[in-house]
Amino acid sequence: MPRAKAGTAPAKKPRVSKNSGHVLAEKFPNGEMLRDLCKKNWRLGDVIGQGGFGLIYLASDQETSKVGPDANYVVKIEPISNGPLFCEMHFYQRVAKPEIIDKWIQSQKLKYLGIPKYIASGQHVFKGTTYRFMVMQRFGTDLQLIFEGAGKQFSKQTVFALALRLIDALEYLHDNHYVHADVKAANCLLGYKNGKVEADVVFLVDYGLAFKYAPDGDHKPYKEEPKKAHDGTIEFTSRDAHKGVGKWEVNKGP
Repeated sequence: MPRAKAGTAPAKKPRVSKNSGHVLAEKFPNGEMLRDLCKKNWRLGDVIGQGGFGLIYLASDQETSKVGPDANYVVKIEPISNGPLFCEMHFYQRVAKPEIIDKWIQSQKLKYLGIPKYIASGQHVFKGTTYRFMVMQRFGTDLQLIFEGAGKQFSKQTVFALALRLIDALEYLHDNHYVHADVKAANCLLGYKNGKVEADVVFLVDYGLAFKYAPDGDHKPYKEEPKKAHDGTIEFTSRDAHKGVGKWEVNKGP
C-alpha cells in the first residue's frame, strides 16, 4: 500500500451504522453557525440527544450570544445521504407549517395541537460532508422516562388525558392522509416554554418514518415488501408492518 505524502492524511471515511447502514453524524463544535433556506442564522449549543442517525443540539437565533441551557430551539442534524430526516422535513413542510396548524386548532376549537410546528431547515457543510438540518421547537421529557420514573404506572386520569391529546394529533395526521408509523411513549414529549417544562402539554414527535397512505386521495394497495419488514420500533410494530406493509395500506380485512 503506498504511503501518504508528508503533510497530508488519507481521507477519513464517514462512520456508518452497522445496523442500518446509514452514515453517522459527526459532532459539531459548540457555537457552529448554520444558515437556513430563508438565510436566517442559527447558533448551535450543546448536544442534548441522539437519534438513530443524527444528533440533536440546543440552538438559538441570537447570533452573537452563547446558547444557554434554557434555549427555546433545537436543531436535528443528519448527513444528507440519510433518509429519515429528509422524510421528516417533507412532512413538516407539507402539513406542519404554523399557519396550517393554527387554522386546524381554531376550526376544531382546541387549546393546542400536539404536532410540532415547522420552523426552518437547510443544509450545512462540515469537514467536507454535507448535512441536512431542521430547526424545531424545544420539548421536555418523554413519556417513557416519566412512566419508568413513576414505577411504570400512570393514574387513569393521566392515561385519559394523554389519550385525548394524542387522538387529536392522530386525527390531524390522518385527515392529512399521513401515518406516523412509530407511535410510542419515547416519541411523546412534554411541552417546554420560557425555560420550564409544561407538564400538561404533550406532543407527538419524530416523523422520520411518516408517510402518506393516500397521496392521490386513494388508499395505496395492500403490498408486502420484505425489504421494509420490521420498520419502526420492534415491540410496537403492527403485524402488517412485520410483513413490510408499513408503507402501503394495512389489511382492512373482509
